[in-house]
Amino acid sequence: MDQRTLPFSLVDVFAREPLSGNGLSVFVLDDELPTEVMQRITQEMRQFETIFLFRTEAASIFRARIFTMEEELPFAGHPIIGAAALLHAEFHAEEETAGFEFVMAERSIHAKSRRENTSYFAEMDQGVATFEAPIADSRTDAFLHALNLSPSDLYLTLPLQVVSTGLPYLIIPISTNLESARIVDPHFEALLATVGAKFVYVLDIDRREGRTWDNDGRVEDIATGSAAGPAAAYIVKHKLAPPGESLVLAQGRFLNRPSELHVVVRGTSHLSVTVRGQVCFVGSGSLKLPNSSFERTVGGDR
Repeated sequence: MDQRTLPFSLVDVFAREPLSGNGLSVFVLDDELPTEVMQRITQEMRQFETIFLFRTEAASIFRARIFTMEEELPFAGHPIIGAAALLHAEFHAEEETAGFEFVMAERSIHAKSRRENTSYFAEMDQGVATFEAPIADSRTDAFLHALNLSPSDLYLTLPLQVVSTGLPYLIIPISTNLESARIVDPHFEALLATVGAKFVYVLDIDRREGRTWDNDGRVEDIATGSAAGPAAAYIVKHKLAPPGESLVLAQGRFLNRPSELHVVVRGTSHLSVTVRGQVCFVGSGSLKLPNSSFERTVGGDR
């Protein structure tokens, strides 16, 4: 049987050590794959996200596509950071720093990696944060109820607000009861859509710790780079930290995968966001798939 071999690497992102942080599968390939095949490979890998990188004529520029188990995303944080560190280690190991551009359907993202002793730290420029108007108080209870929270859990001086650096997150600021937060509304995705949000991020303001899930509430994310940027921008916007300060957000504690996400927010009227994290390399291998797996999708969406 004719087969195609697809090499991959496994890395942990926002990790203090291997087997912590958020796991990621990275495929570095010469030719693009059909969308259906990438989705099925992601389901096979069973990581929260998988990133597919396709080489271009420029050594530092890669076309990138990111998938969860359910869908393709227009942007995500931990795959870009993990990919930058992996490319640094694989192709520029003799250099202390390396920079890359990831070209996605709607934007290009610049990231760089730095080798520090035996570890790699990568960061990405998430761009300028956008803020929607605060959610009206009359709508707050519906979101709290959908997240198994009550008004007494809220950080009372702060509003619910949608913030985006590529993916719009509804930030829910709380002061207590993060351990009880979960999605209990089967129509939560539709509820989020009424305020223009793609996902939710429940943020304990004092602990600077967050949680987020897929919109069915079945899978909790371990460390979410695309949410860390909006969350940190929210903190700076509401004057809980000054611009330029390095903020450390915690996530993953409830999954026994402690993670640290480092964010710097700069500016005054326009807040630009940089997200940084440590990346640990934990494995590599290859998939061997029959050519028929690819032929069945010829002519489909790519």
